[in-house]
Formats: sequence, structure tokens, C-alpha cells
Amino acid sequence: MRAMVLKEFLELRRDKRTMAMIIGLPVLLLVIFGYAASFHVDRLDTDVYGPNAAQVAGRLPAPYHVATVDPGGDASRARARLRDRRADVVVVAGSAGNVAYVDGSNLFAAQAAVAAAGRTAGLLTPRVLFNPRLETSWVMVPSLVGMILAFVGTIVTAIGLVRERQAGTLEQLAVMPFRPADVIAGKIVPYFALAAFDMVLVTVLGCLLFGVPFAGNVAVFALGAALFLFVVLGVGVLISTVSRNQGQAMQLALMVMLPQILLSGMIFPLESMAAGVRWIGYLLPLTWFNKIANGVMLRDASLASLALPLLVLTGMAVLVFGAAVLRFRRDLAPAMPGAPSEQDVAGEVAAR
Repeated sequence: MRAMVLKEFLELRRDKRTMAMIIGLPVLLLVIFGYAASFHVDRLDTDVYGPNAAQVAGRLPAPYHVATVDPGGDASRARARLRDRRADVVVVAGSAGNVAYVDGSNLFAAQAAVAAAGRTAGLLTPRVLFNPRLETSWVMVPSLVGMILAFVGTIVTAIGLVRERQAGTLEQLAVMPFRPADVIAGKIVPYFALAAFDMVLVTVLGCLLFGVPFAGNVAVFALGAALFLFVVLGVGVLISTVSRNQGQAMQLALMVMLPQILLSGMIFPLESMAAGVRWIGYLLPLTWFNKIANGVMLRDASLASLALPLLVLTGMAVLVFGAAVLRFRRDLAPAMPGAPSEQDVAGEVAAR
């Protein structure tokens, strides 16, 4: 028995990925749930418009944080500011009363704004836009689209490529008269098409079953989804190139997916996280796709207002997908037709 226990410890010590998962994952979960697991929003960026803007701005209690006071603003401008997510709340202060327009697509901030308006003794009358009944499903469905794309692009792609390597299929393809680019495209395109089909299916079902509106431009949504897919497919291919078997690929994929689900703002609002953890969230592609999907589906956000998420995803796609293709190509290249063999290289060195 002692020998068996010792053998298991030695095997675990040699398996660095399992050790990283055993030690790193609990620490990661501790940090996430300690610093990020909060639904409380203690600051609402607020604009105040209308003839009585200055008087009302001075009377707004916390968590309202007045960012702009503009006596010339009106209700249409307030709606535009919320649509482009330039503010959480816009108060229009007029002679007939003070209306607090709230962005309902930002669910937890909207709930905090409505609750705070109820404590102002009639100073504010809340009016929720884009999600009038504050339905949780309206906010979750766009995020679920991103999570499913990430699942297919990362886990399914990584496991599928590793399985083919274990079966020897990649080596067989490498000795056939194909260019590395053809092999890479042939392997990745089916996963891209499958993920795109899943995206359409989940989006349509989400709209039909839960009544989630699709208020924005389909082309902008498709552009954001395509960029996001390139990123997660690149992550999946990268994982496959550093994994020897499907178990390792699954472990790495889960370690990549878990922070995306917990820190992308899908479950816990980014505004409630500690600054250090929030910046980790900004490094994750799902965070930026959530902004695009939420903005297009619920608020009819303009292309200009979504320029930053689209640019960030473009940069991530170039870096991650480019690195994945280069690494995958390097794995195939030694066996590709026309590539110098080890004997050829050794002969050249000896000749010199």
C-alpha cells in the first residue's frame, strides 16, 4: 500500500497540468468569489438634463454620481446617451417633473437605479428603457450566445484536433500533397461553420422562447460574432498544439473557459468587481463580445458606439488566431512534402 501511495504522488508530480489544476484552480476560485462575486452596484454614472438640471443634480443622493449637467438636454438625447451606454442613468429635470431614464440592458445597475429612485421621496420618477420589465433572460440570452460560441470554439476544437493527432490523421494529411494552409483551413472551417450555426440557433430560439428583442443591425452582430469566433478558435487550436491527449486538452480548455464565464460580466457586473479583477475581465474576449451582443440585441447600439469592442476583438483575433495558425503549421511542416528531413539537415551540417 505504501508503495502504491508513493507511486501516485510521483505520477501526480510528473503531471504538471493536473498539479496546476489541483493547486491553481482553488486559488483562482478563491480570488474570483472573494473579489468579484457581488451583485451590489454602488455607483451610477448619471447625466442631468433640462431647465432645472443644476438644482436637481445637487439633490441627487448616492449611488447617483453626477457626471454631466446640461440644461439644454432633452429626452431624445437622454435615450441616445443610454443607447450608446455613455451613462447608467439620465435625469431630465423639467417643470412637469423629473424623469430618471434608466438603461435596462445593464440589469444590476438598473435595479439599483430604480431602488434608489424609490428612496428620493418623489424627486425622481424612474422610466426603464430597453428592458422595461427588467427581465433577467433578456440580458442572459446575448451572453449565452457568446458562451456557446466560446464552448464550441475552444473545447470542441481543441479536443477534436487532439483526437485526430492521437489517431494519426494529421500525420497522414501531412504526407499528402496538401499545403499547410489547406490542411489548417480544412480543419478549422467546419468548427467555424458549426459554431456559426449554433449562434444562429441559440439567438433565434432565445428570441422566440423568451421574447428577447433583436433591435439592432444584424450585420454588426455578425461581424462581432465572426471576430469573436476567430479568437476562440485560435485559443482552441493553441490548446491542441500543447496537449498530448484529450484529457490534457479538456483540462486546459476548462481553465481557459472558467474565468471567461465568471469575469466577463455575464454573471457578476464588472462595475462591482475589485479593480484588479475587473482588469482581468477586460483581457477576456467574452467580455467584449457580451458588450456587442447586448448592445445590438437590446439597445440598437450604433457601430460607432461599439467601435472599441470591435477593435479589441480584431486585435485579439490577429494575435491569437495568427499564433495558433503559425504553431499548427510548425507542427505540420516537418512532415510536409518538400520540407527538409532530419537526415538532410544533418548532412548539410556535416558537409560544412
